[in-house]
Amino acid sequence: MNHKSMPDLTDEKIRTEVMELHQVMQQKFGYEMKYLRPPMGEFSERTLQITNSLGYRNVMWSFAYQDWDEKNQPDEAKSKERILNNLHPGEIMLLHGNSQTNTNILDSIIKEAKNMGYEFRSLDEFEK
Repeated sequence: MNHKSMPDLTDEKIRTEVMELHQVMQQKFGYEMKYLRPPMGEFSERTLQITNSLGYRNVMWSFAYQDWDEKNQPDEAKSKERILNNLHPGEIMLLHGNSQTNTNILDSIIKEAKNMGYEFRSLDEFEK
């Protein structure tokens, strides 16, 4: 809910953070969360056990770049090149939604990736 490092939180705070987010996603979007990416990619055996006990499958990414700082956005052309040059089968790409750079280049990235033969699928489809 607050994008805090899970290993730094108590067991109860982890449960609260995750379940509050679950409720918001359900209420606002009608989406039943079942996957979780630990904030900042920080986890421990304890945090994985807790989130698994809540019914979540923890999923990490295979590509990310520094796009999260709204006051220090990366160059659009370089970002697009970096993203496209790192495409790979089965990729789980982490792009932050608060990035203006990503907002500006995402449409062209999707089109170019599809032209290169890549498909975009949900995690549910990916597992099959």
